[in-house]
Amino acid sequence: MLRNNVVLSNVIASQQIHTEFGGVVPELASREHQKNIVPTVSAALTRAGVTKSDLHAIAFTQGPGLMGSLLVGTSFAKSLASALNIPLIAVHHMQAHILAHFIEGASKSIPLFPLLCLTVSGGHTQIVKVSDPFTFEIIGQTLDDAAGEAFDKTAKMLGLPYPGGPEVDRLAKEGDPLKFKFSKPKVENFDFSFSGLKTAVLYFLKSEIAKEPDFIEKNKADLCASVQQTIVDILIDQVEAVARATGIKQLCLAGGVSANSQLRSRFEA
Repeated sequence: MLRNNVVLSNVIASQQIHTEFGGVVPELASREHQKNIVPTVSAALTRAGVTKSDLHAIAFTQGPGLMGSLLVGTSFAKSLASALNIPLIAVHHMQAHILAHFIEGASKSIPLFPLLCLTVSGGHTQIVKVSDPFTFEIIGQTLDDAAGEAFDKTAKMLGLPYPGGPEVDRLAKEGDPLKFKFSKPKVENFDFSFSGLKTAVLYFLKSEIAKEPDFIEKNKADLCASVQQTIVDILIDQVEAVARATGIKQLCLAGGVSANSQLRSRFEA
């Protein structure tokens, strides 16, 4: 719930149901959305201390995302906006990640235009040039898998629970990031690729397990640290290259993977 650029409430309905499947199941996600959207919105109104009649507009995620979940959100938003006779605002998911930096208290300082934003999530990895609140240009993006997927798939190979990204980050703090070396993909321009890294980790683990069955258990922290180091190196290298090429010094980090501690510290450095 927002008033201008101040967050009045932020209520999240976590979907633990996906944990037993080791990843998001789209059909289950849309069912959970349908089950939780009314109580979640009601809780957000209560915590914000406002009523439905106080609302001036309804914003909803139009995409990108899982189709079933998007349909649930869109249908609910349209119905509520129509019932209250107030404007309906369609929001682009990835642009919202970037513009969230302008919410009061979201960043240490409000960025200035033009800016570059590295948006990293389970489904997207992009470097976006933002000239103003309405002008976005993708300078580089993943050609295959997103960085978040690389984290989650690596975690699954290592037998870690879903969501795997936070688990990799936690264990990496206890490991040696230089213990195992994984090659970085050679990609033209400022794009990314993470499918090769996932394959490299898979074959490396198969090879080592054949020689030592409990290899993963003995080296889990070092494996997490080494894979995380490789992913973060790839991301930071490309951001630095784009910053040099464009001369833009205002840099932002967004998306779910921005919670990764090593990525945050390297980005700030």
